[in-house]
Amino acid sequence: MSEQKYAISEYHDVDEVYKKLNNLISQPMRHVKREKMQEFLGYFENQCKRSKELTDEAKKFIPGGVQHNLAFNYPFPIAIEKTDGAYLWDADGNQYIDFLQAGGPTVLGSNYAPVREKVFEMLNECGPVTGLFHEYELKLAELVNRFMPAVEMFRMLGSGTESVMAAVRAARAFTKKKYVIKVGGAYHGWSDPMVYGLHIPGTGRLEATGIPRGASAATKEFFPNSLGALKRQLWLNRLRGGTAAVIVEPLGPESGTRPVPFDFNQKIRELCDEFGALLIFDEVVTGFRVGLGGAQGYFGVKPDLTVFGKCITGGYPMAGGVGGRAEVVSRFAAGIGGIGERAYVGGTLSANPLSCVAGYYSLLEMERTNAAVIAGKAGDRLTKGLQAIIEKFSLPFVAYNQGSIVHLETSGVMLLDLRNPVRLAKELKPRKHMIEEMGAAYMSQGLVTLAGSRMYTSMADTDEVIDSALSKFETVLAACV
Repeated sequence: MSEQKYAISEYHDVDEVYKKLNNLISQPMRHVKREKMQEFLGYFENQCKRSKELTDEAKKFIPGGVQHNLAFNYPFPIAIEKTDGAYLWDADGNQYIDFLQAGGPTVLGSNYAPVREKVFEMLNECGPVTGLFHEYELKLAELVNRFMPAVEMFRMLGSGTESVMAAVRAARAFTKKKYVIKVGGAYHGWSDPMVYGLHIPGTGRLEATGIPRGASAATKEFFPNSLGALKRQLWLNRLRGGTAAVIVEPLGPESGTRPVPFDFNQKIRELCDEFGALLIFDEVVTGFRVGLGGAQGYFGVKPDLTVFGKCITGGYPMAGGVGGRAEVVSRFAAGIGGIGERAYVGGTLSANPLSCVAGYYSLLEMERTNAAVIAGKAGDRLTKGLQAIIEKFSLPFVAYNQGSIVHLETSGVMLLDLRNPVRLAKELKPRKHMIEEMGAAYMSQGLVTLAGSRMYTSMADTDEVIDSALSKFETVLAACV
C-alpha cells in the first residue's frame, strides 16, 4: 500500500454534516452556564494582567489595540511572547495548546527549528531583502511546480489578499471579460472587489464601507453549493459581456465551514469550461496543508489559477503568490518582458530572500516528514474525541474535519444567511457573542482556537497533546449542559 499523500483520510458525508448543522441552528443556543462563564472569564483578570496592560496601552496608538483580525479575542487580546511546536506562551507566562497556528500556515508546528536555522543563515549572508533577484526565488517556484503541476508558472507576492487581487486582474486581462463570481460567505481577502458577500451569503455590499460601488460592481455571488445559481449567474454575465473567473475555496467558504460535496469543484470546472471563464482556486489555507498537491491534487481538479498565502512561506512574512497556466501567469511579466496586454502588479518586498528561503525549506521539510498527513491524523483524533464528548453530554454541537482543519460549531453563527432574514437579524449578534464566549472559555483552559470554532492541527500535535486538549475541551463543553 502506498504512503498516504493527503491529510484527509476520509472525506466527510456532506449531507450528514449539514443535517447536524441545520439541527444546531434550529434550536435555542446552549450557552456555557452563567456562573461557570464568570469563572472562565475570571482567568483573564487574574492570570493575564500583563496582556491586559499591553493591549490597553496599545489602544492609545493602534485602532482596537491589535492589528490582526485573529487577535481580537474576547474579553481582551492575549499578548504572545514565545512559541514552540504545539504551544504558545503569553506575556504572563501562561502556556496554551496552539490550534490557531497563525491562521493555518505552520503545518510543521510553530517556530520549527530546521527552517529557522536556514533563515538565520540567509540573514547572516544576505539580509532579508535586496530589491534584486535571488536564487531562492527560482528554487521555490520550481518546488511549487513539482508539487502542483497545474502551477506551470508562479509569481510571488506579499499576502493572500494581494494574490487574489492579482489573480482577478490576470483573469480579466487574459479573457478580456470583467465579471468575477464568488461563493457567498467566502473570504478571499479584503480587496475592494472581494469585500462583497463577505462572511454571510447574500449580503452583497454590507461590509463595503469606504468602497465605491463601482469597485465591486463586477463582483457577483451565488449561495454555497448551488450549482444552479452559479449557472444562472454565468448566463446573465454572458449577456453582459462574460465572466472572467469563478473563484472558490475548494473545501468550501471559510475553510470548509460550509463544506462542499466531493465532486463540487469538478462540476464548477465544467461550468467554467462551458462559459469560457477561468477557474481560480483560493488555496491560501489548503495549499500544502491538505497535502503537498493542495486541494487541487486531492480533488483531482486542475484550476487555471491558484492563489497562495499563508503556507507558501511556512509562516514567515510576505506570504503570497499566484500560479497557474503559463499563458495566463505570463501576464505578470515584469519590465519589458510583458506578453501582450500586461496585468500590472508590484511589491517591493515580494519574493525577498528571507521569505523564499523559508518557503523552500518549509516545503522540503513537509515533504521529508510527511507533515500534512501527520497533522491530518491529529485532526482526525481531535475530531473523534470532540464527537465523543458531544455525544456524552447530548449536545447539539457539530464537530467535523478536513484533515488538519477541524470545525467545532457550537453557536451556528457562520450558518446564518439572507435566505432567512428574520432569523439573521434576530440571532446574528447573540450567536456571535456566544462563539466569542466559547473562544474565551477554551482559552481560559489553555486552548487557542480560531474564533472559537475552528482549529488547525500541526505535525507537532502528538497523541499526548491531542488527549490533553480533549480533556480541556470537555471541561468547557460540560459547562454547557
